[in-house]
Amino acid sequence: MWWTIFTLIIITTAATRFYNLEKPAHVCWDETHFGKFAGYYINRTFFFDVHPPLGKMLIGLFGYLDGYDASFPFIKPGDLYEDKPYLGMRLGCAIMGAMLVPLSFLTVWEMTFSLSAATFAGLLILFDHGMLTLNRYILLDPILLFFISSSVYTMVKFHNQRDRPFSFTWWFWLASTGLMLTGAVSVKFVGLFVVAFVGIRVIADLWDILGDLSHPVSYTVQHFVARALCLIVLPACTYMAIFYVHLSVLNLSGPGDGFFSSAFQVSLEGNFLNNASTPKEVAYGSLLTLKNSITGGGYLHSHLHLYPEGVGAKQQQVTTYGHKDGNNRWFVKKFNKAAPKWNSTDPIELLHNGDLIRLEHRPTRRHLHSHKQQAPISRKHYQVTGYGDNGTGDANDVWRIVIENGAENEVLETMRHRFKLVHYLMNCVLTTTQKTLPKWGFDQQEVTCNPNIRDKSAYWSIEDNRYPRLSNTSFSEYKLNFFQRFVESHLVMFNGNAGLKPKEGEMTSRPWMWPINLKGQFFSAGVEGAKIYLLGNPVIWWGNLLLMAIYLMFLTIRTVSDRRGIVQSPEQLALNQRVLHSCGWLYVGWLLHYVPFWSMGRVLYFHHYFPALLFASMISGVLIDYMLVTIPSMLPKVLGKSAYQTFLGLFLAGLLYSFYLFAPLTYGMSLAPATETNSTMHGMRWLPTWEF
Repeated sequence: MWWTIFTLIIITTAATRFYNLEKPAHVCWDETHFGKFAGYYINRTFFFDVHPPLGKMLIGLFGYLDGYDASFPFIKPGDLYEDKPYLGMRLGCAIMGAMLVPLSFLTVWEMTFSLSAATFAGLLILFDHGMLTLNRYILLDPILLFFISSSVYTMVKFHNQRDRPFSFTWWFWLASTGLMLTGAVSVKFVGLFVVAFVGIRVIADLWDILGDLSHPVSYTVQHFVARALCLIVLPACTYMAIFYVHLSVLNLSGPGDGFFSSAFQVSLEGNFLNNASTPKEVAYGSLLTLKNSITGGGYLHSHLHLYPEGVGAKQQQVTTYGHKDGNNRWFVKKFNKAAPKWNSTDPIELLHNGDLIRLEHRPTRRHLHSHKQQAPISRKHYQVTGYGDNGTGDANDVWRIVIENGAENEVLETMRHRFKLVHYLMNCVLTTTQKTLPKWGFDQQEVTCNPNIRDKSAYWSIEDNRYPRLSNTSFSEYKLNFFQRFVESHLVMFNGNAGLKPKEGEMTSRPWMWPINLKGQFFSAGVEGAKIYLLGNPVIWWGNLLLMAIYLMFLTIRTVSDRRGIVQSPEQLALNQRVLHSCGWLYVGWLLHYVPFWSMGRVLYFHHYFPALLFASMISGVLIDYMLVTIPSMLPKVLGKSAYQTFLGLFLAGLLYSFYLFAPLTYGMSLAPATETNSTMHGMRWLPTWEF
């Protein structure tokens, strides 16, 4: 019976996950990002993303195995794939997403050894439209969910080996847990939540072992060391190995260069800093690129667009920009002289610590300028603009160079020196606040003049220095080793995650909306029969909420009963303990994967709830089984069997019928809204917040 049910679940999972997987045959939602990133791995082009690399590496591998040559640009959602082999990437993600159903089944089986509880848990994952939709596209989510689910399963399997400590199977499942945890964290940093879950389980196990007086304390130390090796050392080494492969594969210059320090870029083939040379000293007349020295800092940038009405003076915008661009280039000249020509025969004059200079934007010939107008966002700072015409301006264009820990009259050097630009008249310092400007600023970062000259974000360095009259020196001496690049990669990712704020007009959501299934999000729209909407099966999601509340009531009742010494039969006591134990740990998992989002300041989306949904659905599977056993047993024997069959029939019928009703959300709706009678979803808009 066990294998029959398990096989049927796997067959049904495959049928639902792989049905019409090639549709829609266009880019859907975040496929525009992760499909593009996969292509970068295939052609070895360096890029930046806020997530660790494993998920994107796997998607790249899926595409490579399918013959994808990274020739599709993935510009925007809705672009047709035409004859490009995209299906391999979708199939790889779908296979990993499909594994959630058997993994949930097996996890609950190992926790309860109840076939019905395991079956119910598997069915709740199987027939959820949200989980189904999320796992059919080129996304990180199915890969992340696979590693989270695998981590929980291997942890439970390891726990069940507690009577065979240090045996081969004990070591196997312990090491497997460590590897699955590494996978989760290497896809997204939210994988740390399952690390915390496993860590709490490990602490509880060690506490139980310490309390076993039949063994000496040294026995507990042995268990601790074994867990430290498999759950800390092994994952740490594997995690670093993943990054080593990532940095080795992406060895060609690409769109991510500018997010990293100049020294980091020296290792990238095709980057002008790699095996290139440039003048060591900076001379008047040099054409420079200035990079902010904070982690992930951008280039000092300007363009032919003015600040809008009501935002300080209506002068040319100055920002920082994370990509290399012709608008990042500035001529440096003395405060009272024009920049010398490159073919001049006059003596070369070098820049020194303390010099007064002007920076002239090469494309627009306007000076870097500041005045006592409020900055666009940081109201206690002064506005920075591009001002003047054809290289002329006024006294507010003058800045003083202050080299960090520099000696008096020390010559400014490319890459090696960090320096500040202090405004000559206002004694404020040029800085970036890392705040993103509105659409009129093209989502670039605010540049201001901060009256607090101790601002740590106000340091700049010279990355590109062009002046043909000076001899060049190599940048190879600045090349970083793997560990330095590993650390910088994480600092840039952390900084990028912290900077993820909602963009103007962007559809986001808040954590309180997720469990109640208040609002979904479109994956695809505008194509007849291919309109896809991410939304959970409301019967499952609302049922999960109800059952989690029932669990808390049950826990309270059992706690009071135990305190009052109410006697239970051995069978009922064992059943209650099994349910309390398994649901208790699953509840901890749900809390760890849901509650932290309430404190996050970054932008959040509906799909962030799905790891927590795994735990909620497994809790529901255990509780449904418990109620189907317990409630009929309270009735007269004649009614008990009928009640069990009735409740089971209603549950299965509700599950299947709700899946049938909402299936067009996953497989494709008509363009007509649900309010119209010709819509495939007519009458199914149960909440006004559902947009389909």
